[in-house]
Order: sequence, then C-alpha cells, then structure tokens
Amino acid sequence: MNRHPVCLLLLAIWSVSVFAADDVATAVEGTVRKIDRSAKTIAVETADGGAHIFKLADRTAVHGADATETSAKGMYHGLKEGSHVVVHYAIKGKEETAEEIDDIGKGALNMTEGTVAALDRGAKTMSVKTAEGTEETFHLTVTAAQDSGKDIVKGAEKTTRVTVYYTEKAGQKIAHFFKKAI
Repeated sequence: MNRHPVCLLLLAIWSVSVFAADDVATAVEGTVRKIDRSAKTIAVETADGGAHIFKLADRTAVHGADATETSAKGMYHGLKEGSHVVVHYAIKGKEETAEEIDDIGKGALNMTEGTVAALDRGAKTMSVKTAEGTEETFHLTVTAAQDSGKDIVKGAEKTTRVTVYYTEKAGQKIAHFFKKAI
C-alpha cells in the first residue's frame, strides 16, 4: 500500500519536469523571408541556412519596425520581407511563438559598438566603453537579459567587443539585443 504515494510523487515530479522543459525561451537572428497574415506567422532564415516559422501572438512586441506602414503589402506588425531581425521566442511543444521581435536592419533600432565595461543580467544593466572613450549605460529588456550575448563568457566580459541595439525612452537607453562584435 505504501507504493502508491511513492508512485504518485514520482509521476508528479516527472510531469513537472516535462512541462518545464516544454516552455523554453531563446533568440535567433535572421532575415524575414515570408509573412503570412492569415496564419499570423513569419518565416525567418538564419545566416547558417536554418529556417524557423514563428507564430505571432497579439502580445508579440515589435521594436524598430516602421509601424506606420503596417497596412502595406508584405507588411505585418511593421515588419516586412527582407527585414534583418532578432526574434525572441518561446517553444511550446513544436510551436515557436515570437514574444518580441527586434528589427536590427539599417535605420531601425539605434546601434552602438564598444567593449563591455560591466554586465549585470540580474539587475538588467550593461555599460559599454565606446571607441571614443565614453561609457554608455543601457537598461536591458527582460528578453535581452535572458537571450542576448549568451556566447559572452563570464569573467571575460570586460574584454568582449559587442554591438548593442537599443531605443531611447525618457532619456534612458533601452537595449533590446546585444551580441559579440564581428
């Protein structure tokens, strides 16, 4: 009789681990190849030739895209085919849902390059020393703190050159995405 509570406990632990692994957040950089308004999806091709189909939800935030042109053919949420984007997404089962999309193409978000002076993902802040010798401080969005610059090794941040894509709001620089500079 004592086996039933143990079995139930093991079943509960297994089901929690299965569902926890089913909702993963990550980011991918690529080019929008197709927009399907009726299916509410975008197809993004990555630099390595990979392809992703992202579901767009009502909550999907889009930064840097020209929202004034949302009714133009081939546009959706201000995005257009050919846009260079970073898609922050969650995976649930086999479906990839875009949580936030950053248009990082020419003329979209502001961009700066420099060397990381400080990076605190917990506090969602980052400081970058530019080539001119100035230090710029950025507030990281939740997705930038979680998904960006994953290839930046802890302890080596201060020697890493980065490119930061950001917007400005109320005098603060808000970083939506950053990556190692090439």
